[in-house]
Amino acid sequence: MAAPGLRPRDPSRRRALPLPAGDVRAGHARRRRHAVRRLLVAPAGGPRRGAVRPARRRTRGGDGAVSDVFEPVDAHDRDLALAATGVLATFNTAGVLTAADVHVASALGRLVGESDEAVLLAVALAVRAVRHGSVCLDLAAVPGSLPDRDLPWPAPAGWASAVSASPLVAAEVVHLEHGLVYLDRYHEQETQVLDDLRTRALVAHVVDRDLLEESLARVFPGAEADEQRAACWSAATRATTVVTGGPGTGKTTAVAGLLAALVEQAEASGVALRVALAAPTGKAAARLEQSVRASAARFGDADRARLADVSAMTLHRLLRQDPGNSTRFRHHRGNRLPHDLVVVDEASMVSLTMMARLLEAVRPEARLVLVGDPDQLSSVDAGAVLTDLVRGYEHRDDSPVAALRTAHRYGAEIGRLAEALRLGDADAAIDALRSGGDAVEWVADGDPAGTIRSAVLPHALAVHDAAAAGDAARALAALDRHRLLCAHRDGPFGVRHWNRRIEQWFTAETGVPVHDAAYPGRPILVSSNDYSLGVYNGDTGVVVAGPSGPRAAIATGVGSLDLAPSRLGDVETMHAMTIHKSQGSQADEVTVLLPDEESRLLTRELFYTAVTRAQRKVRVIGSESAVRAAIARQALRASGLRARLSDA
Repeated sequence: MAAPGLRPRDPSRRRALPLPAGDVRAGHARRRRHAVRRLLVAPAGGPRRGAVRPARRRTRGGDGAVSDVFEPVDAHDRDLALAATGVLATFNTAGVLTAADVHVASALGRLVGESDEAVLLAVALAVRAVRHGSVCLDLAAVPGSLPDRDLPWPAPAGWASAVSASPLVAAEVVHLEHGLVYLDRYHEQETQVLDDLRTRALVAHVVDRDLLEESLARVFPGAEADEQRAACWSAATRATTVVTGGPGTGKTTAVAGLLAALVEQAEASGVALRVALAAPTGKAAARLEQSVRASAARFGDADRARLADVSAMTLHRLLRQDPGNSTRFRHHRGNRLPHDLVVVDEASMVSLTMMARLLEAVRPEARLVLVGDPDQLSSVDAGAVLTDLVRGYEHRDDSPVAALRTAHRYGAEIGRLAEALRLGDADAAIDALRSGGDAVEWVADGDPAGTIRSAVLPHALAVHDAAAAGDAARALAALDRHRLLCAHRDGPFGVRHWNRRIEQWFTAETGVPVHDAAYPGRPILVSSNDYSLGVYNGDTGVVVAGPSGPRAAIATGVGSLDLAPSRLGDVETMHAMTIHKSQGSQADEVTVLLPDEESRLLTRELFYTAVTRAQRKVRVIGSESAVRAAIARQALRASGLRARLSDA
C-alpha cells in the first residue's frame, strides 16, 4: 500500500520490456532504467542559473539545418568535460558535445559495462539531439548535419552494428530502429503514440448522416466553405482527426461548426455531449475560446445557444498536472478524461511527451481533434508531432488529415509572403517583401532604431494615454494593435535590449519614470501559470491607473481581469517579445526584427511564425542575406514517427 498522501505508481505508465533469456543483467534492469530516468530528468545542456555562457558560433550543416557548436573560451570552459578521453573528448573539444552530453553517455556506459567508443559517441549524440528538439539520432544523417570538421566519424554500417550489439540495447536503456538511436524514454513515448493512434483508427463513429449534412450546410453555407464541411465530416465520423491550415484558413471556424453539429447530434439522441477545448498555453487557450465564440456569433440562434457555455483551458489543466511534476498527470490510462470530444488547438506546440500523455488520457472511443499549422515553430521540448502526423499520413488512403488551404481572413500581400516562406521560395519572398504595398513593409538597411522608434512609440503612447485615464479596455485594445517580435531574448537583436530602448524613448516623451514597475501604460507579459488568479503563461496586460493606486488589467480572451500588480508573480515588460512567446496570439500590425544571418535561431519556421502573427500589416527589419538565410535554414527534427505511420 502506498504511504499516506502518495499516489501509487500507475502500472500503465510503463510497459515491461523483457531482456533476453539468461541475461545476467535481467535482475537489475528495472533499477538501471530508473537510474537512466534520473540521469535524463532535466534537459542535458541547459544553462546554469547565473553562469556566464561562452561565445557561441552558429554553423550550418550539409543539409542546411541549424547546427549549434561552441568555441571553448579557455581550458576551463564549463562545457568542456575535463575527464573525457578518446572520441568523446575529441567531439567535446570540437564543440559538438557539451560536458553534459559526455557525462550522461559515460554514466550510462558504466551502468552496463559498455566501453565501445562508437557506442558511447552515439549515446552522447542522442542526448544532444534531444536537447535540440529531436526525438532520436539518425546515425546516417548526423555527420552531414554538423560542420565540416576533421572528426573521427564511425562508418555508418559498422556504427549501427556496434550499437545493435551493445549491452545498452540489450538492457533497453537505448533502442536502435532503422538506423535511429533512441533514449528509452522517447522510444517508449513514440511507440505509445503510434499504438494509441492505431487503436483509435479502428473506431468509427456512427452519426445521423442526414442530420449531419443538414447541420453542416446550415453553419457553413456556400461553396467557399467546402473545406470546413469536409473537415467537420471527418471529425464527426472518426476517432482522430488532424485539421491543418495556415492563418486565416478558418480552423477555429471549423471547430465552432463541428461543435454545433455534434451537440445537435447528441440532442437528437437524448444525451449531453461532454466537450473539452484546450491549447498548450493560456494565451492560446483564451484565443481559442474567443475565436470559437466569435464564429458562433455568426450562427443562428439555436446553434449559438448550443455553444453558449463553451470554454477552453490549458492542456496541463485539462489533464490535471501533479504538483511538482511536469510530466505526470491525474488523468492517464487508468483514469481517463470523461469527455466525448477533445479539441486541441495550436497542436504544433505539443511535444512528444505531452502528446503521449494526452493520448493515454483520452478515452479510445472519444473524438480527438488536433488543430494547428505544421509550418509554424514546433514545441520547445523534443518532438514535432503535428508535422510528423501530416507527413506520415499524406500518402495514405485512410489519412485523418483535413487540410484547409483557402485563406478567408488574410490580405493578399501578407498571404503571398507567408506562402513563399512556407514553400521555402526565397526569390518569391523577396519579391513579396519589395512589392507588398501598404500591408508589407521591408526595411533592409541601416540602424533599426529609427524604424523601431517610429513603429512602436506611437502605440506605446496610445496605451499610456488610455492607462493613465484608467480606461483598461481602451488600453488593452491599443496594446493589441502592434507587436515588436524578436528572435532573441538578449543581445543587440534581443527583447531585453529593445525593451530598455523603448522605455527610454517613452520616458523622454512623457516624463514618466519607468523605475517603478507599476507605471501607467507598462505592457506586461505573464511568464508562468497561476491557476488561483486565472492568469497563464503568455497572457498579456497593461498597468492602468486606479482610484486607489495602479491596477493590472490582464486580457483573458473573453474579457479582462483587474488585479493588484503585487499579486502577479512572474511578469516582464512587453514593449517587445520573442517570436516563440507570440505563438497563439495575433496583432493588427507586427514588426519583425530579424537577427544577423549567423544566428542559429534564424529559421524558416521562426520567420513564418512571426509574419503570420500580423492581421493587417507586417514590417520586416533585416537584410536580404538574413531573409535568405532564414528561408534556407529549416529546424529539422529527427523522429521515427513519420516513417512508422507511413508503414502502418
